Formats: sequence, structure tokens, C-alpha cells
Amino acid sequence: MPKIDKNADVEVKVDSGSAFLHAALSAEQRRGLFERPGTSVFAIVQLRSTSYTGHAEGEEKDPQVKLRVTLAEVAQDERQAQLVAEVMRAMMRRRKMDQTLDELGPGTVDAENAVAEALAAHPTEVEYQAHLDSKRAGSRVEQYG
Repeated sequence: MPKIDKNADVEVKVDSGSAFLHAALSAEQRRGLFERPGTSVFAIVQLRSTSYTGHAEGEEKDPQVKLRVTLAEVAQDERQAQLVAEVMRAMMRRRKMDQTLDELGPGTVDAENAVAEALAAHPTEVEYQAHLDSKRAGSRVEQYG
């Protein structure tokens, strides 16, 4: 594990591996992003560090880490985009409250509760698995003879 000064500001870059983003975007979304520069989509992503520089003693480079998107889901409709945006706002409020007292004042603004509320109408992993199991059970052909 590289060691750097605890006060060093580490620059973050995203590497070119974008297969997960490509797969998460619908063909319509990819086309829209191409045809209308400046268009945005909301996504939930997992980032993984792939490389780092500027960590050797006496090295003049500023510390830098490259990240790759390793999982991605993109909101497919306006409702999902609103849910992702609300989760992002809740997480931002938590960061502000952890660092400074902002316009929201003291109190509990919990990102986990916002996520739970936002996802309440979405299927759980257990519900999704039950759905897959029911589709498999209904597609089996049995012959009696």
C-alpha cells in the first residue's frame, strides 16, 4: 500500500474502461448523449482504483489515483432519475453536516433512510430471485407417457 503525506491532495482520474457504462445505458440513451452534447443521465456506479502515481519518497509528482467504473446502473425513466437525485442530495447533506453546519441546521438527515425510502417501491434481491424462479418454473415443459 502506497504511503503519502496525510495532508496530500490526491487527484482522481477516471480511466478509459467503460464497458459497464456502455452496458448500463440503453441504446436510446447512448444515441441521445451523442446527438445532444451536454445531456445528462443519472447513474449509480461502483468505482475501483486501478493505478496510482506520485507516491515514492522524493518524487515530485502530485499523488494521483485512477478509477474505473466496475458496476453501473443508469436511471431508465424520469422517476428513477428523481430517486437517484434525491439519494445524491441526501448524501451531500450528510457530508455537509459532517463538516460544517449548513442551512439545514442540526438534526438527522440520514442518507441510508433516504435510500431506503427511495428504493421502497423497487424489488428487493429476494423478490427478484423469486421472479426469476417463477419464470423458470413456468417455462419447463413436462411430458407424461
